[in-house]
Amino acid sequence: MSRYLDSVCKLCRREGEKLFLKGRRCLGPKCSFERRSYPPGDHGQKPPTRARGDFRRQLRTKQKAKRIYGIFEKQFRNYYFKAARQTGITGENLIALLERRLDNVVYRLGFATSRKQARQLVKHNHFTVNGKRVNIPSYLVEVGDVITPREKSRENITIQEALEFSKQRGAPEWLEIDSDKPEGRVQGAPIVEHIASELNTQLIIELYSK
Repeated sequence: MSRYLDSVCKLCRREGEKLFLKGRRCLGPKCSFERRSYPPGDHGQKPPTRARGDFRRQLRTKQKAKRIYGIFEKQFRNYYFKAARQTGITGENLIALLERRLDNVVYRLGFATSRKQARQLVKHNHFTVNGKRVNIPSYLVEVGDVITPREKSRENITIQEALEFSKQRGAPEWLEIDSDKPEGRVQGAPIVEHIASELNTQLIIELYSK
């Protein structure tokens, strides 16, 4: 399976905003975007020579969504086609599918400081869904599912530090977290209004509809 091995800070600089891909580091003075907010590469500090047309805005929005959720083109495209086949608004369906990924839910619940860290914890068998061990980051949770660290993982220093750090940001309304147990529950379906990141999903739909 392919992985992105380059600096993730370049992705924030390329999109021109913080995507919070490195957890707490993004909030501190060591954040690369704070020190170099211009795009990476030899020509990053030079003014753009191309007009920002519709295609460019559509492409940048799609790239931003892929980088926020840490997935590649083939998988993202599959999510789009799955969302298009569902009833309702395709853009909202797409965001709901991405939000329901187990690695994203682990991050949203505060068990990890970034989605990348959450994906690693899930792969290393640290979490269960409804009491059953799940190590697939793309696993889609359902309403009523209970996500908990495994018994021997509850003392994991990474998870404990993440829970302490997450108290600053809390969890979205569609998730419920009990940090004392610790345990998380899916209370409802995610909707676009619950997503902190500003993503114009209509631009993504227009891009794939061509």
